[in-house]
Amino acid sequence: MNSIAGAVLLTKTGGILGPIADILGWIMDLLFRFTSTFGILNIGLCIILFTLVTKVLMIPLTIKQQKSSKLMAVMQPEITAIQKKYKGKESDQKYAMMMQTEIKAVYEKYGTSMTGGCLPLLIQMPIIFALYRVIYNIPAYVQSVRVYYEAVVSKLPSGYEASQAFTDLAQAHKMVGERFDYTNVNTVIDLLYKLTGQQWDSLVNAFSSVGQAVTETGVRVVDAIENMQNFFGLNIAYTPLQVIMNYFNKVDNTTLMTAFAALCIPLLAGLSQWYSTKLMTANQPQQSEDAPGANMMKSMNVTMPLMSVFFCFSFASGIGLYWVAQSVFTIIQQVGINSYLNKVDIDDLVQKNIEKTNKKRAKKGLPPTKVGNVDEMLKKIEAKEEKAEQAQMAKIAKTKSIVEESTKYYNDNAKPGSLAAKANMVSKYNEKHEKGKK
Repeated sequence: MNSIAGAVLLTKTGGILGPIADILGWIMDLLFRFTSTFGILNIGLCIILFTLVTKVLMIPLTIKQQKSSKLMAVMQPEITAIQKKYKGKESDQKYAMMMQTEIKAVYEKYGTSMTGGCLPLLIQMPIIFALYRVIYNIPAYVQSVRVYYEAVVSKLPSGYEASQAFTDLAQAHKMVGERFDYTNVNTVIDLLYKLTGQQWDSLVNAFSSVGQAVTETGVRVVDAIENMQNFFGLNIAYTPLQVIMNYFNKVDNTTLMTAFAALCIPLLAGLSQWYSTKLMTANQPQQSEDAPGANMMKSMNVTMPLMSVFFCFSFASGIGLYWVAQSVFTIIQQVGINSYLNKVDIDDLVQKNIEKTNKKRAKKGLPPTKVGNVDEMLKKIEAKEEKAEQAQMAKIAKTKSIVEESTKYYNDNAKPGSLAAKANMVSKYNEKHEKGKK
C-alpha cells in the first residue's frame, strides 16, 4: 500500500467559511449515507437533496427578508416623495440631514430600520459561498465519497507521481507546479475528482493495481466512482462545454442525448434564475426610474441570469446542477411565501415590528420609540442650527468689541511722537476741519 494513504482531510477552505462548509459537508455526508441504504450512490441526487435541505433551513431568514421587502413596497412612495422634495439639495449638509431625518421617521413609523432588510441577506451570504465550496470539491467534505478515492490512492505504486502517465493527467488539468504536492493524498484526490472517463482508463492502463481495487460489494472502485458521478448519463465533474466538445470530437462515447443534457444545464440555470428573481421581486417596491439604482436593478435582473448561463458552461456540471435545483426550489418556495405574505395584514406587521423594537430598547434601558413625528424632529434640527448660528454671531460680536476697545485704548494712550499719536493728531485735525466747514 502506498505510504500516503490514510492522510488527513482533503483540501478545504479556511477562514470564516471553513466551519460553515464543514457543517454543510456533514449534512451532505448524511444524505449520501441515507441514499446508500437504498442502494443509490449518486452525487447528483445528493446535490439535489442537499439543496432542498439548505433551502428549508434558510426559510426563516428568507421570510424575514421578504417581510422587509413587503414593508418597503408600502414605504417606498413616501421615501420617493421625500427624495424628490430634496432633489438637487443633497450636497447641502443641512438639507441632507433633514432628508435623512424624514426618511428615518418613515422607517420608525413602520417599525423597521434602514438595515432591517439587509441583515438576513448578510447572514445568508457566507452560507451560500460555503455551499459553492462544498459542491465544487465534494470529496473534501463528504467522507463517504472520499473513501472511494482513498481506495484508489492506496493502490498507486511508489514513485507514481514521477511517471509520465500521471504527469500527463496533471498537465491536462493544469495542476502542475510547486504548489501541487502529489506525495500528499489531498492533492492526489483533488486531481482524481477531475478525471474524465477516458482519463480513468489511462490511469488504470498505466497502473493496473488501480483497476484491482474493489468495493465491499465486489464492484471495481473506478467503476463505482464513475457511477457516482453519473447523473442521467452526464458526469457531474465535467463542464457542459467539455461534454459538448467531446460529442463533436467523438470522445468518451458521448452521445447526442448526453450533449443535449449538458446544454440544458446552463439554459435551465439561466431561465430558472430569471423566473425565481421575478417572483422574489413581486413583493418588493416598484421603484420609479428617478430612484437611485432603479435602472441598475432592472439591468441586473437580466444580466445575472445571462452570467449564470455563461459561467455554467465553464464550471463543473455539479455546480450547474446545484444552480438549477436552487432556482427550482426557490420558485416553489417563493410561490408559498408570496401566498403567505398576501394574507399578512400590513398593520399587524407594523405593530409587531414596533413591539419588537420597543422590547429591544427596553433591554437597553431606552424609552419606547416614538412613531415618526417628522415636523417635531425637523423643528429640533432647525432649533439646534439656529442656536449654533446665534452662538457664532455672539462670538463674532464679542471679537469685534474686543478689537474696538483695544484700538481705542491704543489711540488714547499713545506716546508723544509715536506713529499712533501722529495718526491720532491727523484724525483730530480732520474732525476739526470737517466741523469748520459746517
